[in-house]
Amino acid sequence: MKLFTIVGARPQFIKAAAVSRVIAQDPEIEESIVHTGQHYDANMSDVFFTELGIPEPARNLGVSGGGHGEMTGQMLAGLERAMVEDKPDAVLIYGDTNSTLAGGLAAAKLHIPVIHVEAGLRSFNKRMPEEINRIVADHLSALLLCPTQAARNHLKAEGITAGVELVGDVMYDATLYAIEQSKQVSTILADLELEAGGYAVCTIHRAENTDDSERFARVLDFVEREAENQPIIFPVHPRTRKMMEKVGRSTLAGVRLIDPVGYFDLHRLLGGASLVLTDSGGLQKEAYFHSLPCITMRDETEWVETVEAGWNRLWLESDWKSPRHDIPDYGAGDAGARTIAATKAHFS
Repeated sequence: MKLFTIVGARPQFIKAAAVSRVIAQDPEIEESIVHTGQHYDANMSDVFFTELGIPEPARNLGVSGGGHGEMTGQMLAGLERAMVEDKPDAVLIYGDTNSTLAGGLAAAKLHIPVIHVEAGLRSFNKRMPEEINRIVADHLSALLLCPTQAARNHLKAEGITAGVELVGDVMYDATLYAIEQSKQVSTILADLELEAGGYAVCTIHRAENTDDSERFARVLDFVEREAENQPIIFPVHPRTRKMMEKVGRSTLAGVRLIDPVGYFDLHRLLGGASLVLTDSGGLQKEAYFHSLPCITMRDETEWVETVEAGWNRLWLESDWKSPRHDIPDYGAGDAGARTIAATKAHFS
């Protein structure tokens, strides 16, 4: 089986790595990775391929920047050419980025089956580009691999029942791998002179926060208030740093701004933290996998089970639900293997 894997952004590199490690052990599958170029900064792209041991992309389309339509259109054209030339048996897409949407559209128009990892997630906020991307990707897909039963229920509510499988969360596989690797290779705690349990970790990057100056100011105010309780380490996304400079908030009281960090350094930071503040979907779960409480600086979350389990709360809520409990849907670190098993069974 010839499988095209489409990636373009940091979360996709991480998820693809967990699945690619399984594919590498399977002689029946030939994987070809196509990088759209959506994340082009070395700290946001190259380092993840290096650290996670992902095979070099067979193609890099180099598409980055521009509006959503321009970016998606260029990706669509490049991916279509690649698929026509290489003739894959199926196309594997991850998550909810413009790369996800372009990969799904290109394959569907060429009648190539689409496999969607992280199918069924919904925020029910169609102002988010990610929500549009994931809805369209799901309705184009032949095989929909859900991380949770809630995701499966969302698909059923939209009339999608064929080709739906619950496989667990490949991010859990990736996190278990990163925790062990980070203990061996990361020196970030010593480099930043941090004491375990004595700080929080913050990330902000979503357009809904960074593209609205008034909302962005409220988010930064919220972070500064939280920093009154403990120091906060904030690896700053390039787009976020530009916005901070634009609104005259290049420093934050009680917050230590650092450059983006590699995947293993991030997990070493999480391993020593006491709290996470983020607008990232992936980091909400990574916090849970580290048994860390998380405040999500958004008005909704796709990962509703993390809120119900008491590990996560939205920033406008006053407290976590209790008592806290585990989330069995995420699996036992075997979602990558279950993803490939479901793929082979579907196309056998």
